[in-house]
Amino acid sequence: MEVRFKIFSFSKCLLACLYLLIGFTQGKESYIAVESYSGKIVLELDADKRRPVASLTKIATAMVVLDWAKLSGTSMAEIAIVPQGTSLIGGFNPMGLIPGDRISLREAMYSMLLGSDNVAAATLADHAGRSIQSRSGGLSPEAAFVNEMNNLARGLGMQQTRFVNPHGMDVRRSQGISTARDMARLAIYAMRNPGFQFYVKQTERTISSFRVNQKRSFKVRNAHAMIGRGNVNGIKSGRTALAGPCAATSSEKKPIVRKLPTGGTQLTGRRLITIALGSPDQWGITQTLINQGWAAYDNWKLQGQPVQEARELLIVPKPQ
Repeated sequence: MEVRFKIFSFSKCLLACLYLLIGFTQGKESYIAVESYSGKIVLELDADKRRPVASLTKIATAMVVLDWAKLSGTSMAEIAIVPQGTSLIGGFNPMGLIPGDRISLREAMYSMLLGSDNVAAATLADHAGRSIQSRSGGLSPEAAFVNEMNNLARGLGMQQTRFVNPHGMDVRRSQGISTARDMARLAIYAMRNPGFQFYVKQTERTISSFRVNQKRSFKVRNAHAMIGRGNVNGIKSGRTALAGPCAATSSEKKPIVRKLPTGGTQLTGRRLITIALGSPDQWGITQTLINQGWAAYDNWKLQGQPVQEARELLIVPKPQ
């Protein structure tokens, strides 16, 4: 089966190099690389293929919580109680949380985003969902929260995405699904938020929860293997049996400084977002996408930033 790797406004030589470096032979993976300030898509392969995205789902969970906390005036120091039923979720639970444990929203966010904690994700969804459910027509707290995740997706133009839970674990009856292009939209939106940026750039964090009256501390390490390497400053990795290894990554360079005729200066930000879905070598592919993505972006800038088709840009709106 022939696989076409689309590269906008770049040389055939780079195309050949990418085939050799990445080895796209099976057509199972999906990729995209986007410079987030300009919206320029510099690399893509099967970016509209619908597939599970594992724990990249937690990016949406985090943003719904952060947006809800801001709108409601809720402090991230507020305490949440781990709900019943979380022991049935499976997957990562690095803090060993059990129903009835107490944890702040902030600590739960760290455990979810760094340690890919499924129980923390469910706890955040349950806590915020209890506030949201009053306007959701009798849905359970988690269902009301997931509804907000899908509202966020629609607001961002993620037309091929459906979330079914806050953690991204595979479920039998209804599977969450998205695309590399849609996840790039979500990652761009998330990395605009300074609070989210601060969470995901940490390589490790000591966090605490409470069981009865006993404080339990735990050092959680970022599961994203590239955080802190080079220019990488976020955002999330994941893996399930159906999704395979997945990674959303932010690589940021210093802004371009241009002096204006008025004597002032203009700063142009530079942040490359890469999404790799279903790749057996998510870190090797991500590094290649970063290297070749920056090269493609720099070449596009040198050419005067030409845009021949609207599809070459990924414009992410601000949700209403």
